[in-house]
Amino acid sequence: MNVQLPQTFPLPTVLLDEAVQQQFRLMECTARHFEGQQLFEPDVGVVPDLGRPRTTARVEAVLAEFFGTESAALVQGAGTGAIRAALSAAVTPGEELLIHKAPVYRTTQVTLRGLGVRTVEADFNDREELDRALSSDRFRHAYVQHTRQRLTDSYSPGEVLAACRAAGVRTVVDDNYSVFRVPSCGVQLGASASCFSLFKLHGPEGVGAVVGSRDLIERVQADNYSGGGQVQGHQALDALRALTHVPVMWALQSRTGAEVAQRLQAGEVPGVAEVRIANAQDRCLLVRLEHPVARELPAFAARHGAAPYPVGSNSRYEIAPLFYRMSSSSLDDAPELADWTVRINPMRAGADLVTHILRRALEDLYAAHDLSAVRKG
Repeated sequence: MNVQLPQTFPLPTVLLDEAVQQQFRLMECTARHFEGQQLFEPDVGVVPDLGRPRTTARVEAVLAEFFGTESAALVQGAGTGAIRAALSAAVTPGEELLIHKAPVYRTTQVTLRGLGVRTVEADFNDREELDRALSSDRFRHAYVQHTRQRLTDSYSPGEVLAACRAAGVRTVVDDNYSVFRVPSCGVQLGASASCFSLFKLHGPEGVGAVVGSRDLIERVQADNYSGGGQVQGHQALDALRALTHVPVMWALQSRTGAEVAQRLQAGEVPGVAEVRIANAQDRCLLVRLEHPVARELPAFAARHGAAPYPVGSNSRYEIAPLFYRMSSSSLDDAPELADWTVRINPMRAGADLVTHILRRALEDLYAAHDLSAVRKG
C-alpha cells in the first residue's frame, strides 16, 4: 500500500522572545486588576449584583484586557463548555450556521446537535466558495476552528474572519490549541468570541474561557446563573497562575518540535519514512513509519518514558513526550494513515529525549516483528 503524508500548512508560532513579552504583559494586566493580597484571598459563591465570585470577575477582567476584548467569562466544562456557552449565547435553534467543510471535532458535533442549529458547509480553503456563502445573506454567524480540521487545510484564519466581518457575519472561534501558541487568537483577529480550555493551558480541570464582545459575554453569564455552575475564586486564581508560564513553555515546545522534525528528516532515526509538522489539534509531529505498526508504537514508547495517551493535550499532567495515534477527526479524513502514522508531541522534553525514545521503541517493536528496517544506533 502506497501511503504518504499530505503536505501540511502549520500555523505560525510565537518565538521565545515574544513569549517572554507576553508573560510580562499578562502580569501587567494582573497588577491593574488585583491588589497584592487579593492574589492570596480567593472567594466563593454568587456575590449579589455580580453573580459570581469577586476573584473570578477579576481574573475575567485580566483576560479581557490581555486579549483586547470587551469582556470575558470563565465557565465550567473546559474548552467544550466554552464553545457550548458561546454558541448557545449566539445562535438560536433552527438557525443556519456556516462552518468549514471538514470533519467536526467530536465534542463540537454534540454541541451543534444539542443546539439544533442547521450547519451549512463551505470550504474555507477556497476563497471564492467562502465569498459565495457569505454573500448569500443566509448567515448571522459562522463557526471557525482555528487549528486545522483537515491535514491539508491551508486557509489563513485571519483572512476567513476578515471576510466574515466584511459580510456582516459574526464569528465564534474554537481557539483550543492556539491561544498563546499562535501570534493572535480569534478575537485578536476580529472574531466576536474566542473559546478555549484553561485546562489545556495548565489550569485546573474543567475550567474554560470565552472572551469577546460584551453582548455575547453578558448572555453567557446570564445563562450561567446557578451557583453550582460558577468557576470559584480558587479555580480562577489557579488558572491565572498557570497562565503566567504558558507562553514561554509553548514557545520552547514549538522550537523543540521543529528541531525533532529536522533531525528525523535528516534520517537520524532508522525506521522513519516521513515526517510533517501539523496543527492536528495541538501542534505536533506526524511521523510515518516504514512498516504499518503505528497502532503498537505508543505502548513500546511508554516503556522508555513516553506518555501513551493524552490527558488534556498540554494539561499540567503531561510532562513526558506524547506518542499517540492521530486524532479521530484527522483519521475520519485520512483513515489510511492509521496503521502507518503516529503523532508525537515533545511536551516538556528536549529533542534528544524524543528521538531517543522513538529510536528505542522502534528497535523493540521491529525486533518483536522480526523486521530489519531499524539499525542499532
